[in-house]
Amino acid sequence: TRIDNTSFRIDPGQRGILKQALIAAGFPAEDLAGYAAGDPLHLALRDTTVSGRAFTVRYYQRQAAEAFHRAGSEKGGSGVVVLPCGAGKTVVGLAAMELVGQTTLVLTTSLTSVKQWRREILDKTTLHPDDIAEYTGDQKNTGPVTLATYQILTWRENRESEFPHLELFRARSWGLIIYDEVHLLPAPVFRATADLQARRRLGLTATLVREDGREADVFALIGPKRFDVPWKDLERQSWIAGATCVEERVPMSQGRRMEYALADRRAQFRIAAENPEKMTRLGELLESHPGARILIIGEYLAQIEAIARDFKVPLVTGKTPQPEREAIYDGFRRGALRRIVLSKVGNFAIDLPEADVLIQVSGAFGSRQEEAQRFGRILRPKEDGRAARFFTLVSRDTREEEFAHHRKLFLVEQGYSYQIVG
Repeated sequence: TRIDNTSFRIDPGQRGILKQALIAAGFPAEDLAGYAAGDPLHLALRDTTVSGRAFTVRYYQRQAAEAFHRAGSEKGGSGVVVLPCGAGKTVVGLAAMELVGQTTLVLTTSLTSVKQWRREILDKTTLHPDDIAEYTGDQKNTGPVTLATYQILTWRENRESEFPHLELFRARSWGLIIYDEVHLLPAPVFRATADLQARRRLGLTATLVREDGREADVFALIGPKRFDVPWKDLERQSWIAGATCVEERVPMSQGRRMEYALADRRAQFRIAAENPEKMTRLGELLESHPGARILIIGEYLAQIEAIARDFKVPLVTGKTPQPEREAIYDGFRRGALRRIVLSKVGNFAIDLPEADVLIQVSGAFGSRQEEAQRFGRILRPKEDGRAARFFTLVSRDTREEEFAHHRKLFLVEQGYSYQIVG
């Protein structure tokens, strides 16, 4: 409704849609309409964790949380914090929860990540187990703090059905919604978020790169970028591990080169990605890093199953039962396992702080986001200060080289360089 020549009154439920339209037209809006109050949540961050370690919020984590909150004013309360993998984005979320002090819904990528959030909340805040509920495929409970996965929110019986679990957004009077790994936000959650503009919203990510080009939707519906810090700055201050990147160009056999030459373009990429000669180079890399804690990650199930079988290394895929998955991760953390093979589940937040070598045998075409996420798996600072090493195996003189060049762009912009070998 027009009020005067420069003012309009809109339906509050249309705030999100209006901001999307404005940003698409090149006029990003500052939303000062304020927020509905959620139910109170009394929590404080601990000085000593439950596990007995001294704990303080790092200066940049505190700055990030305060940049989001803006002292509780209408100028804050929505936005995105961008920090490198391994820099402690979860702690930023906990600090924001303390500042807001209201019921909180945390959305994340997987059941493993839900368990990690639960551990961190119980270890570093004064909340109790009864304060935290999980809304996942295994159990569907809500509480003052509720942890849920994007997968459960986007589940539906068939393509024509509604998304029944999006009702979680209305299950309680949420004072804060945290979108972990916000760069992975699925389209149905985007649409639901358009109706949630009266709720405080915090997005956490290592990279706002989206290969679908929907970064603007993140800014419109979650909020503007509130805090960002260059990866190399945190490396220089030892908050994340130093790391080197190596692109190993692996030859293909004559027979496979012939198969590659006769294939269509999409098939060519997979033929190159699953090049059997990579197995030989992988074996050499494993032998040359005898004491390392190594993650091997790949795109194609047959390839990583062969690696797990031939090198006798435990394998985690999307089909691995959660108890078995947690047992493998725990064995790696304790040092009982020194190598594990991961499918795309390794792209997402898994807490394996001692991993210091990652070998990528294949990936999803030219995804800059995936490259950064995988690289981030080895950036947790090591207790002895050792550097991390990231190897990517690429078939020489193939389309995989072209895609590898594009994958590297985000990390190169952050100041990393790749040594080319082969």
